[in-house]
Amino acid sequence: MSKHSSLKATGTVGGKRSVLKRFERVKLLKERGEWKKGQSPLGLPKTKHEA
Repeated sequence: MSKHSSLKATGTVGGKRSVLKRFERVKLLKERGEWKKGQSPLGLPKTKHEA
């Protein structure tokens, strides 16, 4: 049985990610000045990925 063409890994390399990892969101919020010292890294607001 062969894999469907949409499931092959070749198309995913270098693809655009729509979600940032937690440490990336914290870094972005710090750069924007929206991060408060002592703030919990849980429950962060969603942020747009800037390419």
